[in-house]
Amino acid sequence: MILFGAVAGLFVPNMASLPDPRQTPLPWELVSELTVIVALFGAGMRIDNLRPMKRWIPTLRMLAIAMPLTIFAVALLGVAVDGLTIAGAILLGAVLAPTDPVLAGDVQVGPPQQGDEHPVRFTLTTEAGLNDGLAFPFVYLGLIVAAEGMAPQLWGWEWLARDVLYRSVVGVLMGWAGGRVLGYILFTVPKGSILAETASGVIALAGVVLCYGSTELVEGYGFIAVAVLGLTLRRIEQHHQFHRQLHDFTESIEHALTAVLLVALGSVLPVLFADLSWAHVLIALTLILVIRPLSGWIALMRTDLGPRDRAVVSIYGVRGIGSIYYLCYAGSHMEFSNETQLWSLVGLVILLSTILHGFTVGWAMDRLKHV
Repeated sequence: MILFGAVAGLFVPNMASLPDPRQTPLPWELVSELTVIVALFGAGMRIDNLRPMKRWIPTLRMLAIAMPLTIFAVALLGVAVDGLTIAGAILLGAVLAPTDPVLAGDVQVGPPQQGDEHPVRFTLTTEAGLNDGLAFPFVYLGLIVAAEGMAPQLWGWEWLARDVLYRSVVGVLMGWAGGRVLGYILFTVPKGSILAETASGVIALAGVVLCYGSTELVEGYGFIAVAVLGLTLRRIEQHHQFHRQLHDFTESIEHALTAVLLVALGSVLPVLFADLSWAHVLIALTLILVIRPLSGWIALMRTDLGPRDRAVVSIYGVRGIGSIYYLCYAGSHMEFSNETQLWSLVGLVILLSTILHGFTVGWAMDRLKHV
């Protein structure tokens, strides 16, 4: 779809040009934000079984070890290879670190009640569902460094307390509470005619957006909240058919929004690539082929995953829609001196990740079935 958009933008005469995300980030931010919200909720809804808790160990290690390693390595490359400022490099690492729940559907678990929850698929699904929200503290870190300089003695404790701890915890609590309330509305009231028997997915989707918005109002991480909302709602009346209907409804919306965004991104890639350099190509290939696989392999050492499973989890960290949102968010809150470089690099990473992972994921998943 990205290539289709690029070809259309180059060769279709009189085609209306889309707004440049560097100059007009708001439309891109809103559409990508809604896409990620729906995808994160859907990722939470897909998980049939949360137990045993031991199956979460690879996910937690990917979030706590692989993600920070990726941010550090990408930021270091940004400074050393592309000459980015420290703030721009931190932002680049935060934007490119999280894997994408939107484009990684082929490596995730199946729909509710399908039962296809191979440890590799479970790890990739839960990682993609949670790391989008957990990248936000590092986006804020980039903004803080850009505004106040590299002086952690002035803002370090506030960043840890507010942006890392408070907003993450509030996101989890709001997601859990939202899931319980939405589950009560769908499966308990009105008496004798529960909404889950007659309602469309629109009502549940409204609850998802309400949970996201209310979490943001109290300065929690809405992305974490909607992922936890999906996980919580899935535990209520776990075998009810409405879960599958809701999943299919949200997946249809997710696919439609993704198609629009990818075609739109492709149409503006020629503009973004005007500032592309060999340094960007080097960083993009190093991230996809070296940094993500190596950081994932290190994170998954001494887990129950075998070498082949560890390799698949480490390699298939797809980058995509979430990176667009984070870069738009940062651009709308502060003007960065490296913004054109960041957009060129992020656009290239999304293009390469979509192509390389897309063409090989079928083979990789088939290999897992024969283990």
